[in-house]
Amino acid sequence: MSVQRQLTNERMSQIVVHNGTVYLAGQVGDDMTAGIEQQTREVLANIERLLDLAGTDKSRILSVTIYLKDIDAHFAGMNSVWDKWLPKGFAPARATVEAKLCEPQILVELSVTAALP
Repeated sequence: MSVQRQLTNERMSQIVVHNGTVYLAGQVGDDMTAGIEQQTREVLANIERLLDLAGTDKSRILSVTIYLKDIDAHFAGMNSVWDKWLPKGFAPARATVEAKLCEPQILVELSVTAALP
């Protein structure tokens, strides 16, 4: 089986497709000064864009890992945006953890695995 990589640099690929499965690199928001809700909206928009480039969509997400800078402070705000974004009946397997992220201003990062149609 071939491995297809998109939006690749020397360190990583934003999208990897193998055997009907799409793997996205961890996604963060664009505005690091924004609060958790806005950062989450931006992350989800980035995910939708990448899934579209890969030939799939959010209804085919299999698994998500959510990394929060402060799970106590940000879990409810992130979930309020997530719940509005996710199509009803298409909840993926999901894990949410607290993590020290690569930049101190980043409040949320998501890593997604999805199926191709």
